Amino acid sequence: MIQNKDEKRKPPADRVAGVELSFLPNFCNIRMVFAVVVTAELLAVVLTLASGSTFESFGSELSLRSLMVQWISLMGAALLCLLRTPLNRLSNTLTGLIAWSLLMLVTLVVAVGTYYLIGLHEQPGAFQAFLLRSLGISAVLSALVLRYLHVQHLWRQQVQAESQARFQALQSRIRPHFLFNSMNTIASLSRSNPALAEEVVYDLSDLFRATLSSAERKSTLADELALCRGYLRIETQRLGERLRIEWDLEALPEQAPLPSLILQPLLENAVYHGIEPSPEQGTIRISGRYRRGRVNLSVRNTLPDQSGNSERHRDGNHMALENTRQRLQGYFDGEANLIVGNVDGDHQVRVAFPYPWTSS
Repeated sequence: MIQNKDEKRKPPADRVAGVELSFLPNFCNIRMVFAVVVTAELLAVVLTLASGSTFESFGSELSLRSLMVQWISLMGAALLCLLRTPLNRLSNTLTGLIAWSLLMLVTLVVAVGTYYLIGLHEQPGAFQAFLLRSLGISAVLSALVLRYLHVQHLWRQQVQAESQARFQALQSRIRPHFLFNSMNTIASLSRSNPALAEEVVYDLSDLFRATLSSAERKSTLADELALCRGYLRIETQRLGERLRIEWDLEALPEQAPLPSLILQPLLENAVYHGIEPSPEQGTIRISGRYRRGRVNLSVRNTLPDQSGNSERHRDGNHMALENTRQRLQGYFDGEANLIVGNVDGDHQVRVAFPYPWTSS
């Protein structure tokens, strides 16, 4: 039996207990550098269009402005990358002022260098106008960008807080009848099969350890699958031949990071709504594939026959599905999906998320 891993991982320098300390993103990240380059080039195009240049001179003016804007953007990103650790120890207000001052300093250095390189020093009075225009544009745009990053930071904090609240709601939703039935199963097995009763106790303790853990604890795909296997072993002892389980997993990256308690609630819903209400044997199929940088998981269960007894159908409030969807979206910044549907008369929940995944 695969044991859950509860080792504490040391958080990155800009994170403590899952909370970002600074509103500045990681400018050392290659995706952020690419975003800086693209944004700077778009800014150069806008400035050239706004200057009223002719069609013949558009290309030459764009190349000069692109060179200047790219130098300012990349040098500013490099300084913020180098000073990332000390800036993360400061307040957001002080961090913003220092970042804005650094960008203005970079603009001043690049503007002076550009002034002499392109020969503007030969034009009387051009230096002051060029310098003031460059500093003015940089001051306004830098302030707007830093304000945007701060708003994004506040939004991410709100998403994290909501994710923790959903996790706590998920923790409180363990159905009492599952605990009571599990304890009855253990009591019954302790007389007939003590070794098996001990295994059920271990599985139940693993489940409650994950359920009662903090919202900041991160898990892996291997941990979540092990938790699911333990949960299904408990339900198999309780339901007997009424529960049939099929596993179909192919070459999954078990080290892929996941929020804790992502898959087990889906299986609990499958048992509660699909297997328990039916007197006949039901099947739960768990399949998984890794294709084109995405992990795809599917939980599919048969449904009870509604023709004879309409009371067998159990209505739920969909809290587990909604919690899982929102927590996946928050953890993977909108890159994960949870799709619910029916396939050939069975209920199916599909989960897809990217791997490898590195949040900036």
